[in-house]
Amino acid sequence: MQRQIILDTQLYIVPTAIGNLKDMTFRAIEALQNVDLILAEDTRTSGKLLKHYAITTPMQSYHMHNEHKLVDRIIDKLQSGVRMALISDAGTPAISDPGFLLVRACIQNNILIETLPGATAFVPALVNSGLPNDKFIFEGFLPVKKGRQTRLQFLATETRTMVFYESPHKLIKTLTQFSEYFGGNRMASISRELTKLYEETQRGSIDQLLLYFQNKSPKGEFVIVVAGKK
Repeated sequence: MQRQIILDTQLYIVPTAIGNLKDMTFRAIEALQNVDLILAEDTRTSGKLLKHYAITTPMQSYHMHNEHKLVDRIIDKLQSGVRMALISDAGTPAISDPGFLLVRACIQNNILIETLPGATAFVPALVNSGLPNDKFIFEGFLPVKKGRQTRLQFLATETRTMVFYESPHKLIKTLTQFSEYFGGNRMASISRELTKLYEETQRGSIDQLLLYFQNKSPKGEFVIVVAGKK
């Protein structure tokens, strides 16, 4: 029989700004102010955010390299009545960032979770692309090595708009492979540094975008939106 949900132990999943700190919501700031502990992907990065909003809540490091080890201890703390918020360096936790393991463990232990709405980089990039967004798939980061070609072969026949994340030092490689597997004439849109000072969106065929970034050194974090196969 399922246990009754423990109402006085809660985990808040709190999206943070992806660049411009003004994109924080009132609810997100309020949650971070009122919990007992903030689980942060990088306490140095999140420290700047907390300082900006005069939030003095203690932080604990929680990232992809330690989340497996910490989950059980965090669950114990939540069950003892400690109220926590989970944040990532930018955007919504668990979207290409740590969070899934903890959310699943909370559900298994009947701990109440509240996920706040907020910033996620792929949404403005998708809308701004001009490509169909009534149906789309979010791929996040492609596999670095193992399974990468298999995934690209699978996606070559995908008819929905596809959304990817990519780092600057892998952008050229990824666009080259997109040209190979999807075709150089496939339309795409690339957004970088969303909400920041040097925000930029370039649209065109994959080959046109590849040429553009071959002549302009890629900098920042990228969201690539690719049209589906017609």
